[in-house]
Amino acid sequence: MRKADREEVLKASDKTPVQALVYSLRKSSAAWTVTINGRAEAIFGVGAVNILAGVGAPWLLGTDAVSRHAAGFLRNSFQWRDQLLRHYPILRNLVDVDNSVSLRWLQWLGFTIFDPVSLRGHEFRPFELRCCDV
Repeated sequence: MRKADREEVLKASDKTPVQALVYSLRKSSAAWTVTINGRAEAIFGVGAVNILAGVGAPWLLGTDAVSRHAAGFLRNSFQWRDQLLRHYPILRNLVDVDNSVSLRWLQWLGFTIFDPVSLRGHEFRPFELRCCDV
């Protein structure tokens, strides 16, 4: 797992990378694996925050291969985002304020990034995207 993802998982949940991945998969209503050269290099998904309101929490955990293959990853990102929006018309979660790569990627995908909030003594930025924003 990328260093930034490991640090974010630890700050948000105090879980190990494996524990965080297992937890995320268990809580997800949909998940996908991103392969690069036949290897699983990222897993992403979405879990319900509020089913009645159509709010889902998107997540992605990746390896350093994502950065090494950034062009292909970015090319496919809009398709992945749209898959998540098919499950929930509102996507909402938090990202570590120190995870600058993820913050830029989320903005590039059209997510609105909000002012920081405190969680477990660490600063996170809420982000959101609504299907009509796309």
